[in-house]
Formats: sequence, structure tokens, C-alpha cells
Amino acid sequence: MSTITRYVLRELIRVFLYALAGLTGVFLVAGVAQEAVKEGLPPTQILRVMPYILPESLRLSVPVALLLGTTILYSRMAGYNEVVAIKALGISPTAILWPTFAVAFLLSLIAVWLNDVAVSWGRIGVRRVLLEGVEEIAYGMLRTEGSYSSNKFSINVKGVEGRRLIRPIVTLPPRGDMPEGEIEAQEAQLESDPRENVLKVVMRKCVWKVGNWSGAFDVLDPEIPLSTASRVEERSNKPSCLPLWRIPGEIVAQQEAVERNREELAAAAAFQMLTGDFNALAGPGWDQRMAYAGDVRTRLCQLRTEPYRRWSAGFSCLFFVWMGAPMAIWLRNKDFLTSFFLCFSPILAIYYPLMAYGIDGAKNGTVPPISVWAGNVVLLAAGAWLLRRVFRY
Repeated sequence: MSTITRYVLRELIRVFLYALAGLTGVFLVAGVAQEAVKEGLPPTQILRVMPYILPESLRLSVPVALLLGTTILYSRMAGYNEVVAIKALGISPTAILWPTFAVAFLLSLIAVWLNDVAVSWGRIGVRRVLLEGVEEIAYGMLRTEGSYSSNKFSINVKGVEGRRLIRPIVTLPPRGDMPEGEIEAQEAQLESDPRENVLKVVMRKCVWKVGNWSGAFDVLDPEIPLSTASRVEERSNKPSCLPLWRIPGEIVAQQEAVERNREELAAAAAFQMLTGDFNALAGPGWDQRMAYAGDVRTRLCQLRTEPYRRWSAGFSCLFFVWMGAPMAIWLRNKDFLTSFFLCFSPILAIYYPLMAYGIDGAKNGTVPPISVWAGNVVLLAAGAWLLRRVFRY
């Protein structure tokens, strides 16, 4: 390994690690704070949720930290005429650029893995922590706000004394043929059982009201599924939360589901036309069929988009550096913050909007999934133009 290569790698990795530690800390604190505020997490749950938010923080910080390290390195080298000296000695700028591109390529592969882990392990882990901690989360919100609610379940209390809920009013979700019910009690206590996946509400001296019926009980302990009691949506089977290795199989299964749905719609439409029941083709039942058909097609588009999205986001490391390194040399500005801002501004203005447009369009089926790479392609073209100027001048 040549002296120039060692110098470039040493300086790049040193700055990159410092920047990575700082940026990851910021993103981690922001992510934890967001979950803590949104869900009302107690301190114990905050500590448990932090490891699952770490991959999400890293996947955001790695590309930016690498770009910052790159701009600091090359803006300093260009500002102090080190690049001019190297070219004057007859050494191609490739000698100082290829080590950074090699590091960026390796980090891109790691970033792809981080993108996969963040959504398939991190988000599912956060949901599991929130489900298991629903009892403590509910107690915390009942103490501070006097109420706790999810989409189908709610508790309102007059006060909380230790673990006792004073004068609670509990709204229970419908179950089977039983409609939604409401229970008023003198006192109650929450008991969660993660093994059974239920939250038990032990209520004493209570009145249960269901529709026009009401009944008095000394003790009631209705069990509510944790997924119902919590405010966390089910995400484990969403395309955005599936690991990459599962997606090909899911695509095949979803294609079969789309084909079955198409055949069922064709058969139903043919039958109604043969029987002359044309009004049914515009009725609410047919609208539900069409809505379901749209849902299965949308899920197929989302599944097809996910691999492109994760690989594109991971390889942003390489394309950030591909454009950032020659731009920092071309600017020849000793102030690395100015160089970083000038390098990162077009990324904010062009790359991220193009990527967001490609993801949204691909998930809706309006553009092909490869459109997710549009932002990377623009950075590739811009970097090639800048490299040409660096080599020529």
C-alpha cells in the first residue's frame, strides 16, 4: 500500500468515525424521544427500545458521516494545494480518489444490510417492546392525563393510587356477536401477560353495560389482546418490515393472489352479465371487490419496490462520495463546513425528492421500481462531470 493511499485512508476513517459517532447519537436521541413522546414510555421501556432504534439511526447517519469525512479530507487537500502538487509530480488524482471510493463501496454493502435490519428487526423489536410494556405505558398516561386509549380500547379514571385505578370507565372492543361494551367500577388494576399476549383488567364492584343491557358484578377481569390494548399497529407482515430474503417468496405468493382475484372478478362479472343483473356491477358489493383488488395489486407493487429501495438507499454512500469528493477538490475551499454545505445542498434538493418520488410512484404502480435509483443516477452523472474537470484542470 502506497504512502498516499495510507494517508487518505487514515484521514478519511478518522473523520468518518468521529462524525458517525456524533450523528448516530443525535439520530438515536431523536428517535428515542419521538417514541417516548408518542407512546408515553417510562424510563425502563426507553432503555429497552434503544437497541432497536440504533440500526435506524445508523442507516441515516452512515451516508452523511461518510460525505462529511470526504469533504473535510478533500477540501483540505485542495485548499492547501496538495492536489496541485500531486498532479505536478505526474501522479493522477485517481491515486487519492480510489481509496475513498473503495471504502464507500464497502460501506454501501454494510448500509444495505443496515437498511434491512432496521426495518425487519428494529421496527418489529420496537413494536414488541411497546406491546410488552403496555401496562406501564397505560399506567403512566393514566397518572398524567387521566385517560389511555387505543383504536378500540380506552380507560378513563378519576385518579391513580399506586397500582389502583380509582373509578375507572373501561370501553371494551366488540367480540364475536357481542357489541362494544362499557364497564364502570369502583376500582381496578391492570395486569399484562406477555406469554398469553393479553392485558387483564381486574375490576371490582362494577357495572357492565352492553347496548340496552346492564349487569352488576363484584369482580370482572376481562382479557384484552395486547395488540388491541396498545396503540401500536401490526407491521410484521407489511412489505416495508419484511427481511430481504423473504420478499421473493412473498412476491410469488402475491402474484398468485392477484391472479386468483382477477379470475374471481371475471367469473363474477360474467355471471352477473349472463343473468342480466347489471345493477349489481355498480353496487356496494362490487365496490368492495374492486377495493380488495386494488389492495392486492398495491401490496404486490410494494413488495417489488422494497429490494430496489433498500439497495438504492444503501448505495447512497457510494454516490454521495462519487459526487462529493470531486466537488470538494473543485471548490478548493479550506473551510470544510462550507464545502460540506455546498456538496450536501444538491443532495437535499435533488437526490432525496427524486428518491421519495420514485418510492411513492413505485409503491402505487405508476412508475417502475427501478425509478427508486433516479436520485443515484443524477449523482452519478454529476460526479462524472466533476471528475472530468478535476482530471482536466
